[in-house]
Amino acid sequence: MSQPVFVLNGPNLNRLGTREPAIYGTTTLAEIEALCRQGQPGLAIDFRQTNREGELVEWVHEAIDGAAGIVVNPAALSFTSIALLDALKMFPRPIVEVHLTNIHRREAHYQRSYVSLAATGVIAGLGPQGYLLALEAIRRRVG
Repeated sequence: MSQPVFVLNGPNLNRLGTREPAIYGTTTLAEIEALCRQGQPGLAIDFRQTNREGELVEWVHEAIDGAAGIVVNPAALSFTSIALLDALKMFPRPIVEVHLTNIHRREAHYQRSYVSLAATGVIAGLGPQGYLLALEAIRRRVG
């Protein structure tokens, strides 16, 4: 696979490791990135994080023109962003939505993800390991 897989992370994920560690764990986003790169040697990964919805949408547009797949942890935007859903619906290759926690065991406002409507698959509740599983799923689908 010559095109990279975009790993896109939404708001507040830059605070992993210190933000509500009882819920999200103590692993930082930098550690998750290193885990992804070590766990998928030879796979081109474009790993990004933003706190801005519009920037995340722009990155999906960029992926449309040059990514083999998208792993996305949209964080709170999962539950609020029709703009992100619309952008992802344009992406013609695999999309795996990842959540560190099991959103279906959380408060009601965390249980309906708009992004899931565009995703090829969803991984929730497996912590940082979910990213590795998502990358492996994309690797297998686009080979």
